[in-house]
Amino acid sequence: MSDILDEAYAVVQCKECPWYKSCVVPMKFTAEDIRRQLEASAPGVNISLQADLSLQNLLSSMATAAQNSLLEGCPVFIERLRANPKLAQHLKKVMQDGSREEGYGENSPDAGSGTTRH
Repeated sequence: MSDILDEAYAVVQCKECPWYKSCVVPMKFTAEDIRRQLEASAPGVNISLQADLSLQNLLSSMATAAQNSLLEGCPVFIERLRANPKLAQHLKKVMQDGSREEGYGENSPDAGSGTTRH
């Protein structure tokens, strides 16, 4: 009985989630965002809007690197990845194998739990 309730809860949890069907999105950073963050973290330092070209290039590179390596994720999705290491490993394998997602389903580590929808 507990399994049925857990499965129902997982489905409802996803459908009520404001992230529904958008479990993970890349974080958006600009050089201006990083400049503001630097100024906020070091109040005595003034990074002018007319900063030299090398500083602007550095900030742009940092913004690009952040966008390519950081994701913002749905709390439900993150909780499921933490609770199920096999699911996380399976997703990693799918991504490394060139996104052969059609193989995800019956034999997936999360099959039958109702959590594959999110």
